[in-house]
Amino acid sequence: MRKASGMKLTNRLVAFVTMIVICAIFVIFIGGALSFRKLGQDYLTHYLNGVVEVIDQELADPQGGASLSRWLPKLLKSSNVTALTVTSPHGVVYAYKSMESITDPNILYDSEYQLQLNPQYKVTIESIPPYAEFTYSLGAMSFISLALGIVIFGLIQGVRWLKFQLRGSELLETRGRMILAGKVDDYAVGDDNEWPGTASLAMDQLIKELKDARQERSRFDTFIRTHTFLDQLTGAANRILFDSRLKSMLQEPDNQGSVILLRLADWDEVVAEEGRVIADEFIQDVSIILSNFIQRFPDTMLSRYYDAEFAILIPQQSDKEIKLFINQLLNALERLSPPLSTERDNWCHIGVTHFQGGERRGRIMDEADIALRSSQLQGSNSWNRFTKESHYEDDRGSVRWRTLFDRILTHGGPLLYQQPIFNAENKTVISREILARIKDEHRELIKASYFMPVVNQVGFNQRFDRAVINQILTLLKRELTPEVYSINISAYSLLDKSFTKWLFNELLQMPRPLMSHIVFEVSESQLVKNLDALRPVLKKLVGLGCKLAVDQAGRTIVSTHYVKEVKVNYLKLHRGLVRDINKRQENQLFVRSMLGACDDSNVQIIAVGVETEKEWEILKQLGVSAGQGRLFAKEDVIL
Repeated sequence: MRKASGMKLTNRLVAFVTMIVICAIFVIFIGGALSFRKLGQDYLTHYLNGVVEVIDQELADPQGGASLSRWLPKLLKSSNVTALTVTSPHGVVYAYKSMESITDPNILYDSEYQLQLNPQYKVTIESIPPYAEFTYSLGAMSFISLALGIVIFGLIQGVRWLKFQLRGSELLETRGRMILAGKVDDYAVGDDNEWPGTASLAMDQLIKELKDARQERSRFDTFIRTHTFLDQLTGAANRILFDSRLKSMLQEPDNQGSVILLRLADWDEVVAEEGRVIADEFIQDVSIILSNFIQRFPDTMLSRYYDAEFAILIPQQSDKEIKLFINQLLNALERLSPPLSTERDNWCHIGVTHFQGGERRGRIMDEADIALRSSQLQGSNSWNRFTKESHYEDDRGSVRWRTLFDRILTHGGPLLYQQPIFNAENKTVISREILARIKDEHRELIKASYFMPVVNQVGFNQRFDRAVINQILTLLKRELTPEVYSINISAYSLLDKSFTKWLFNELLQMPRPLMSHIVFEVSESQLVKNLDALRPVLKKLVGLGCKLAVDQAGRTIVSTHYVKEVKVNYLKLHRGLVRDINKRQENQLFVRSMLGACDDSNVQIIAVGVETEKEWEILKQLGVSAGQGRLFAKEDVIL
């Protein structure tokens, strides 16, 4: 795999040019020094040859030998000759020795000459070489100094000019580094000074086309999910999504809840007499009222089950709450103005049934339909419940729930369980999700899926989140080899300034390396609903080194644009999409579209609730990054 160069192009060229010039100066300097030395030696040799020639001529003259001692010492002294000896076969004829002291005898130049006119004589000379006693002088070396100054000045100006000429290339390289670092949006359009200009314009066009392709792909993926699982008129879930979600809930033995069917009377006659436009407007009015009413309960699903029939799935709510909900809903619906072709007091009928984990989906829908038909027989706007034996009935009101929560939080907080999340490739543990449990008055264990909706209703979410986070932070400090823990946290807690202030203070007291061992999980529906308010808080958590996961992804049909806005590390698929995915083509299409929407990001897709090998094989083929469920490991208590 190719890697980006660690050295800029400008620095490379500047270093190359500078090295070439320095090498040239060094070569010229060495050559000049050797030339000076050679010229000095040649000059000295030539001068000494003249002295020897004069001595030879004087010795050839019978009277000349006697006069050597008069004029030769002065000549030798002026010529920097320290010693001269004229010898013959009979001995030394003449000897000269300078009285000056020589600091370093090694610098003396020794030479020996055989006389031409007097072959029997030999002259030995020791002399000081030229320039030996000279030091650097600006005057003497002015031209060389000027040349070096011109070269250095030219080098500096040349480097400046080269940097200026290559500034555009450096800008283009910097932009490329930023794009490789993931800042495509910040550097989508290049500077006008970038060079080569064609490469810059080509990069601009490619980034623009890439953005358009990503947006089109995101719209296409959202379009697929919308047209597969949503009703196009009302925007509510269609029958496919409702049946899939109900079936997934029934496969969990601890789940319980209610199914509500609402049917509009004489719908075919309304369409025939009033027209499709008026009929659709009335359907939309009913859908708006239903959508507003179900907001009071978490994890509730509204579906347009048939053309004139709506289905509502309300999990983990008592019969008392359901009864109050339906009475208020019916009163709101009766305030609508139905089409003229329908009876004002006999157009809305509701059937309700209770379900528990382990029952069949078809039977539940039949029970709701029987209750609805019983309501129709009453001849007025009414509702009816299917009578069946309930194995679980919770009559706790808000006061009893508050008392239970207060007792648990006062005595150390909820029990914490963990379930590991395994990588799909090498089966290593990515993190361990923290699962909260509480015990009621009868010491029976209650799962978070049942009591957490009530926690939000009675306003104990911040206290619960604090209790869980405190226990996990204490555990991380105590462990010698800390694990990576994934903590579920309510978006409503993060919206509270006092809670976020406390959370950041606690995290800042943690050692920096432990920050990467904390993963905060936020529900997708809560995140999308409060994205603008949560964005700065989540960015601060990521900036501290913590990781971010989005839980229950795919429970509702929303765009996944939040993945890049808050830098999500993990996206955890809702267990309803994972359950029996090997048998449900629509769920495979849904998961494939979500994977495609996140393909251009670094987010890892985690499948939650994997129970069988067949489910896991399909999920791996689709491209999920990790899995969590009883197929890999059961829930274990940690605190």
